[in-house]
Amino acid sequence: MTRAGNEVYDGPSDLAAVVPLFPLPGVLLLPRRVLPLNIFEPRYLAMIEAAFAGDRLIGMIQPRVDLGRSTMPSRPPLEAVGCVGRLTQYAETGDGRLTVALTGIARFRLVEELATTTPWRLAQIDTSDFVGDFEAGRGEAAVDRAAVLAALDAWLAVHAPQVDRAPFAEATNEALVDGLAMMSPCGPREKQALLEAPDPASRAELLIAVTERALAETGDGAGRPLQ
Repeated sequence: MTRAGNEVYDGPSDLAAVVPLFPLPGVLLLPRRVLPLNIFEPRYLAMIEAAFAGDRLIGMIQPRVDLGRSTMPSRPPLEAVGCVGRLTQYAETGDGRLTVALTGIARFRLVEELATTTPWRLAQIDTSDFVGDFEAGRGEAAVDRAAVLAALDAWLAVHAPQVDRAPFAEATNEALVDGLAMMSPCGPREKQALLEAPDPASRAELLIAVTERALAETGDGAGRPLQ
């Protein structure tokens, strides 16, 4: 079961088969995690309004970065896997923008993008390969929590020593790993790999590897911190 705001989703049959898509590079959404978004483009403002009038579902997905420059910059090719979420918060800023929160429900495979007259993109999706996403905490016992926290401590010591570590230490394994994956400043390729990791333990291992590599590159090029 996945709860998103006031709605509960028990499995793929509880989700619409067609959802609007929000393609954003370097942005990761995972089940049960909350993604804040600042909406200002007219087409996405219209998409958010339409979603709120309907089932409030939106599919977050990344444009592909391995194909070079797209011949259609407004409609770049998309990755095969994204995550569908439900809009759970909505606020008008007074200057034409919207701030919203999208709570992740389950990952999906992109089946087919559909022709549409709307300014935003629509696609048929399939979440059946990710039924485990509907079960909170599934597989989290296998996470090497100590290694994740050690990597986090090393990162914070270099980049944000003032950050309070207590909330991280109190989080469940799933919330810890997935929250850090979404917050990670890594690039689109790494974000996609984190999204497609089969389970929390695999995602944790990848997150640690990405963090350690980034730390090794922070310094004089030999893995030594700058003095």
